[in-house]
Amino acid sequence: MTTRTKRALATLVAMSLNFASLAQAAPLAPSAAVPALIGTEQAAAAQPGRTLLEQTLARADVVAALQARGVGIDAARDRVAALTDAEAAHVAAQIDQAPAGGDVLGVIVTIFVVLLITDILGFTKVFPFTRAIR
Repeated sequence: MTTRTKRALATLVAMSLNFASLAQAAPLAPSAAVPALIGTEQAAAAQPGRTLLEQTLARADVVAALQARGVGIDAARDRVAALTDAEAAHVAAQIDQAPAGGDVLGVIVTIFVVLLITDILGFTKVFPFTRAIR
């Protein structure tokens, strides 16, 4: 590239950046929505599922149950934080709809079957009596 081409290109880029910043500074239409900061209370109200999950993780019995199963409370909080709003709402709805005591046998069988399938597929090695197909 020649010096003249470089200078013209640099001028064009500078002008584009300048106009882009002006376009963001003021909305073009008077009815255009301007984003604003919201308070913590408003953010918490917008995410009821996430709030319920965080409150559940703050309970001492839940923390003890997680630690008894080898799950750290920080890891559980990180996973809740990584959920999308829709996923958090879905999990919170399942917590609200679950009966007290739950169907423990059904949960245990489901977990066993999932671990058995992942062992057979070679993704995990939980059970010594399985042989991976890989």
